[in-house]
Amino acid sequence: MDPCPFVRLLVGNLALKIPFASKPARSGVHPSTSPCFAKIRLGCGFPSQTVTVPLVDSADSSAASSSGDLAATFHLAEADLGKLARLLTMKKKRLWLKVSIYTGRRGSTCGVSSGRLLGRVSVPLDLAGAESRACVFHSGWVSVGKKKKASSSPQASKASAELHMTVRSEPDPRFVFEFDGEPECSPQVFQVQGNVRQPVFTCKFGFRSNGGDLRNHRSRSMQSDGFCTRSWLSSFGSDRERQGRERKGWSITVHDLSGSPVAAASMVTPFVASPGSDRVSRSNPGGWLILRPGDGTWKPWGRLEAWRERGSSDGLGYRFELLPDANCTAGVLLAESTISTGKGGKLMIDMGSANGRSTPSSSSPACSPRSSGDFGMALWPYCMYRGFVMSSTLEGEGKCSKPTVEIGVQHVGCTEDAAVFVALSAAIDLSMDACRLFSHKLRKELYQTERERMG
Repeated sequence: MDPCPFVRLLVGNLALKIPFASKPARSGVHPSTSPCFAKIRLGCGFPSQTVTVPLVDSADSSAASSSGDLAATFHLAEADLGKLARLLTMKKKRLWLKVSIYTGRRGSTCGVSSGRLLGRVSVPLDLAGAESRACVFHSGWVSVGKKKKASSSPQASKASAELHMTVRSEPDPRFVFEFDGEPECSPQVFQVQGNVRQPVFTCKFGFRSNGGDLRNHRSRSMQSDGFCTRSWLSSFGSDRERQGRERKGWSITVHDLSGSPVAAASMVTPFVASPGSDRVSRSNPGGWLILRPGDGTWKPWGRLEAWRERGSSDGLGYRFELLPDANCTAGVLLAESTISTGKGGKLMIDMGSANGRSTPSSSSPACSPRSSGDFGMALWPYCMYRGFVMSSTLEGEGKCSKPTVEIGVQHVGCTEDAAVFVALSAAIDLSMDACRLFSHKLRKELYQTERERMG
């Protein structure tokens, strides 16, 4: 099947120049020390994005254009593009990207925004044909405040601030997969293209025994000595297991239509309540290995850790790393974020623009191992992950969750490539249940019966 058309709208190279009066401020603090931020809004139901805007020297006009930093990304599916076109035709309006610049710190005090509005900039967008061609809508400096609309060569007065930014779109086709049920219910997985849904995978949820094997999950194409190498399974926190205060041993295997296993996720570190609490803490997260077949056995591909955040956010925190090989515990951090346990959200792996810089959803750049060892930019095999990699939807606690997985076509060369992202999607979805407060009861599918434990 063909991939689904998607478009990424990218905003980057942000920088701000603010002219200052000849006399210093009364406080004696130079205004350039004040933090600045921007709220970037596309409208039409897309949530706004807030980013920091660096200040540059008024005499240096090249600083921003060479930074290459990506500030915000909007992902538009074919349905979004159609909706925008219909809405704008009906209202006889143009589509604008609106950027509001603020000085001061983010947040609010007593319900009042802490930042002071400096001005707004609007860039007109024409997304017709954006599914098939890249387009630059604006690149350069524009006055803030006095001139409302962006211009390629703004004639800003000396008293007005100037904002540098680049706004462009690029085609980003993706394969889309939908679970036909919740992962713990062993659902089918369909590939979706428009109104066509075609089954491509089946998932099997089960429990891994203490010995490391997954009963009923073996295949003639796998070695008979276990689901995963014992060295990997034994290296993950079995000493932390505590009866009645842990969730452990969950696994999910992804099979192709012939019945052969093509990917798997195995819970190798139990989700354990922290002492004196009923939640999984960030300092002691649960962990999954994401595995793919190779040489007659399973090989680790990635590691997912998850925990329950404290405070007002009360979200599902997660960290996903790629693993170079079975003998190295240091991984490449691709994503680390928090998902609301009430509203749900998305696991997103987006390595930014073509130069490999991370988006705000990733806290570490690609090809940057989180260890003292230097693998080298050119030698690191996972530098192939560029741009949008994948996303997976999650519902909030207590809601029926049937994940939708999007995968960039450049990252799918075979069935196993797609299946491993489906396994990762199942693991993060199951982590929402694994990180549920221990005072709350889980659904029956997530409990192992005494008969299953005894074999």
